[in-house]
Amino acid sequence: MQRFTTYLMVITAAVFWGANFNLAVPVVAEMHPFVAGATRYLLAAAVMLMIMCWRRERIPLRYARQYLLLGVVGVFGFNLLFFLGMQTTSAVNGALIMALNPLLTSIVAYVLLSDRPSSRQLLAYPVGFAGVGVVVLGGGAALHAAIGDVYIFGASLAWAFYNVLLRKHMPSDVSGIASTAAIMSAGALALTAVAVLAGKPFIVPSVHAGSALLVMTLGGGVLAYLFWNVGVAKLGAAQAAIFLNLVPVASMLIAVFEGHPPNHAQWLGGLLVIGAVLFASAGFAGKSSVPSAS
Repeated sequence: MQRFTTYLMVITAAVFWGANFNLAVPVVAEMHPFVAGATRYLLAAAVMLMIMCWRRERIPLRYARQYLLLGVVGVFGFNLLFFLGMQTTSAVNGALIMALNPLLTSIVAYVLLSDRPSSRQLLAYPVGFAGVGVVVLGGGAALHAAIGDVYIFGASLAWAFYNVLLRKHMPSDVSGIASTAAIMSAGALALTAVAVLAGKPFIVPSVHAGSALLVMTLGGGVLAYLFWNVGVAKLGAAQAAIFLNLVPVASMLIAVFEGHPPNHAQWLGGLLVIGAVLFASAGFAGKSSVPSAS
């Protein structure tokens, strides 16, 4: 039952993150990416801090450096590149590029933790990257990548580093709520500092964009980060990252309902990326030993 609950948490987080790509479109149409990211995580951090105080928990200062590192990489780095990317790329493109994250996570895990990739992963790397190439280039003769796609790839790389660093540096003697509040607060302060230094005005968005930002904040921010941190702690970075395959699926389904179905290049590239990730991750479910931070 505990394993099922953990799986449900990471699935829910992935679905929320898939919806984020669609929700970000009206947000960046009205708000500068720096301001959108800062507003989102100032609100999310405030909610998490209130929950933490209600539970009478506190953030231990002895882990300040770990929280700062995780906040800068997983909140600041990812969201800055994410909102910049969503200015010029489509929701489906962004979600499909993000689907490469499990393979990027395994590469980062090898670099930082000397966690050697399996033979399946080595075979999957070129297929996955080829799939992203098809999505980004559109499958046509004109080889041109939008700057938004480059930003989203950078965001996916930042999230890969976050996955691995979370497993390595997340305190095991602090609750997930307190740790998530600390990580979000660090990232929110960094995002706010960049927005202020860049001279970007904080504005009140329309009801449409404001509602989308609120859903991104509470669903794709508070709940998703909390669920994901618990999932990584219970399952490990590599196994939890498998569930990120649901991110593009959720985004593509939402795009269909919005009247923007994926094109042929997106379908083909998506199949290559998701197929490569599923092939590389085969066998994880059969492992009997799953590290836990609790």
